[in-house]
Amino acid sequence: MGQDLGELERQGMARRTKVEEEAPIYGDVLELILSHVPLVDLAHACLVSNPWKHAVSSSLSHFNRLKPWLVVHTQTTRSPYVTTTHAYDPRSQLWLHLKQPPIRYVSALRSSHSTLLYMLSPSKLSFSYDPLHLAWHHAQPPRVWRTDPIVSVVGSRIIIAGGSCDFEDDPLAVEIYDIESRSWDSCQSMPATLKDSAASTWLSTAVNDRQMFVTEKTSGATYSFDPATKTWHGPYDLRPDPSVFFSAIGFAGDRMILVGLIGDADNVKNVKVWKINEETMKCEVVGEMPQLLLEKLRNGNSTLVSIGVTMKGDFIYIHNTLGSEALLCCEFRSNGEIGWSVIENVIVNDRTRLGSLVFTCSDVGIHDVHKALRSDNRRFAVQSVE
Repeated sequence: MGQDLGELERQGMARRTKVEEEAPIYGDVLELILSHVPLVDLAHACLVSNPWKHAVSSSLSHFNRLKPWLVVHTQTTRSPYVTTTHAYDPRSQLWLHLKQPPIRYVSALRSSHSTLLYMLSPSKLSFSYDPLHLAWHHAQPPRVWRTDPIVSVVGSRIIIAGGSCDFEDDPLAVEIYDIESRSWDSCQSMPATLKDSAASTWLSTAVNDRQMFVTEKTSGATYSFDPATKTWHGPYDLRPDPSVFFSAIGFAGDRMILVGLIGDADNVKNVKVWKINEETMKCEVVGEMPQLLLEKLRNGNSTLVSIGVTMKGDFIYIHNTLGSEALLCCEFRSNGEIGWSVIENVIVNDRTRLGSLVFTCSDVGIHDVHKALRSDNRRFAVQSVE
C-alpha cells in the first residue's frame, strides 16, 4: 500500500509470470481469499492478470460487497489552513489516509448533504462532488454575499440559498449556478417562515436527482425546492414525535431518512431513525439507537445538543458535533433489519481537536482508487490508532 500505479503495473507484470508458473488458485477459493482483502489492495490485485481481475469483480459481487466510505477532512484553523483526508472503509473495517497535494485554500471547508465539499469566499466558489474529491471546480461567487448559506448540488445545478449578510436586501435570496453553462441565475426566494433560520447552522438538507429538501433542525418544518421550475413547495411537518428536539435529514440510497434526538439536550432519551414517504411526507420509524451506543454518542458529556449525520447507500453515520471520538453507524441490512455499531475515530487526537472535521460519504469503487493513484502523486496508507 502506498505505491504509485505505474510501479504497481510493472510489479504486476513480473508477478504474472510467477503466478502462471506456480499452481494457480482459481474459482471460489480465490474469490473467498480476496473477500478479506481491503479495496485499495484489490485495486492492485486487478493488475496481476485477467483471471485475477475477474476474480476480484466476482468476489465483490458475491462474497464481500463494496460499502460506502466515510470520508473525514481535517482543516487547521490557522494559516496555511492545511487539509488532510482520511477515510473509513466499512467493508474492510480499516481507516485509510489519502496522502495527496494540499487543497488550495479559499475559505473554511464545509460539506452538505453527505456528498458535496465546498468553499465560498467573496471572490470565488470552489466545490467538489466526486467520490474521493479528487477534482475541484471553481466559479465566480454568487451575486449576493453570504456567510452561512445552504449549498446543494441537484443534477448539474448548484443551489445557494439564504445565509446572506445583514447588509443584503434579501436574507432569503436563492441563486442557481449551472455547472454546464457556468452561469448564475436568481429565482424565487426561500419561504418567509424560514427568515430566522435561513442558514446551514439551523437547516438540514437532503437532495435526490430532482429536488432539494430543507428542514429546520429544531422544529421539523420542511420545504422542498425544484431547481427546474425554480419554485418552493411546503411546508411539511417532519416532527413525527413531539419529543424530538433536534433532527437531520438525508438520503440513504433511495430512502429519505430523518434522524432525531428524543427528549432534551440535558436528558436525551433516545435517537430514532424514520423513513419518509416522499409523496405523503409521512414518517415511519425504522430503528432506534441502543442505549449503550447512546452513551458513546454523549462522549462523556451530560448534554447532547446536536448531532451530525452523513449517509449513503445502506449506511448512516452519526457523530456528536461537540466531540467526534466515537462514530455511530446504522446499517440497513439485506434481511430488512437495522444494525448498529461503533467506529473508533482514530483521526481525533490533540492536534486535530484544534482544527475542524468535515464529513462526507461516498460510493468508492476500484475505478476511483485507480483514478486516485494515477493523479497528482496520491497514495493510500493504513491509519493506525495513535
